[in-house]
Amino acid sequence: MFVTLFIIMTGYLVYFNVFESKDVVNSVYNVRQDLLAERVVRGKILDRNGNILAETVTVEDGTETREYPYGSLFAHTVGYSVKGKAGIESIQNFNLLTSNAFFVEKLMNEFQDQKNIGDTVVTTLDVDLQTAASNAIGDNKGAAVVMEVSTGKILAMVSKPSYDANTVAENWETLINDTDSALYNRATQGQYTPGSVFKIVTTLAYMRQNPDYVAFQHDCSGEITEDGVTIHCYNSSVHGQENLGDAVANSCNTAFSEIGLYLDIGKWKDTAEDLLFNEKLKCDLASNMSKFSLEEGADTGEIMMTAIGQGKTMVSPYHMALITSAIANGGTLMKPYLVDEITNYKGTIVKEYMPEKYTTLMTSEEASILKGYMEGVISYGTGTSLNGQSYTVAGKTGTAEVSMDKNVVHSWFMGFSNVDNPDIVVSVVVENADTSSVTGTSVAKQIFNAYYN
Repeated sequence: MFVTLFIIMTGYLVYFNVFESKDVVNSVYNVRQDLLAERVVRGKILDRNGNILAETVTVEDGTETREYPYGSLFAHTVGYSVKGKAGIESIQNFNLLTSNAFFVEKLMNEFQDQKNIGDTVVTTLDVDLQTAASNAIGDNKGAAVVMEVSTGKILAMVSKPSYDANTVAENWETLINDTDSALYNRATQGQYTPGSVFKIVTTLAYMRQNPDYVAFQHDCSGEITEDGVTIHCYNSSVHGQENLGDAVANSCNTAFSEIGLYLDIGKWKDTAEDLLFNEKLKCDLASNMSKFSLEEGADTGEIMMTAIGQGKTMVSPYHMALITSAIANGGTLMKPYLVDEITNYKGTIVKEYMPEKYTTLMTSEEASILKGYMEGVISYGTGTSLNGQSYTVAGKTGTAEVSMDKNVVHSWFMGFSNVDNPDIVVSVVVENADTSSVTGTSVAKQIFNAYYN
């Protein structure tokens, strides 16, 4: 019995040290973190081009202040290190408070009762893209995610409204009681009605359930009525005769309402869950699960509304970026990440983070077909403002109605650039959008322009 207990205990200790110890040590609740802070000056956080996003400034009397040169620009990604910790400041806390300086230098500092300098976290973030995304959203509420298709590197992540990371401590009570939820990262935690960007999910479900989907035909008269429920196309547009690609390009509500009624709800849900709905997403930052809640026995109106991205379906901009990235990458989704490498304070690499596969969301054939439909959105559909640029784009627009009178809408865009060999994915939502000025598409265009400038 004692031998068995000893083997079990040994096995657990090995497992803990290999798989669990880093998370325990890096927990903000671990008092060992405070002991490290007594001996190490918290390291810097940089963008991918070496711009300082966070640093500790020490004055003559030894007082340390954590400074964020870009103020509110990176608040939801870099985070803060007072009143608890958030963002990269939290997830990389242990590395920031660990010094991998040359051991002789560390010994000398110990003898002189001086602090060593913590390691530097080099992120995947890009100041220029972050600035472009933030400026494009402007004073509107909303969020944007920019991700590198082939690697999963997150190049920009903006959430509006934001807050100044330099003044979190003094403004804490205001922030935690803020009715606009400035502390909330809308990019990863936001749960939005997706509107027409969800039609990509409905399209894939229809393709999987109907091998002859290429034969789909629909005559759009601007509205459709089933069981007393009437759905209109946006602005009551009449699209006429359409195949499936035209229905995606024109974002035709009547076509997709009809498609929804064709679908087996159980299999439709399976497709949504293949695309990571109803499960926790892999994300370095705090995130919320997207929801596909249509059930067997749903009434006609609920089915049609779900098919066009209304109803009870909820999704985050981050999740839509993942789906778009998989389409751009032949069905394979790379795991998103925010940190490129850890270096000591002199720049010597301590650890590198490499791209890795997250999962496969769809077949390469399905991804290719969806890519083609999304190209149609830009070439002749609802996203033509992105046509004719120095770069190519495939995407999907969306307008989600979020008020009973249908006058308040969220404007969406999801898409990727350099279609034949995709570079970046952009996912945007603008809350309560004035669609005559700032839209998801207009924000995405400014981000793409900044990337290719």
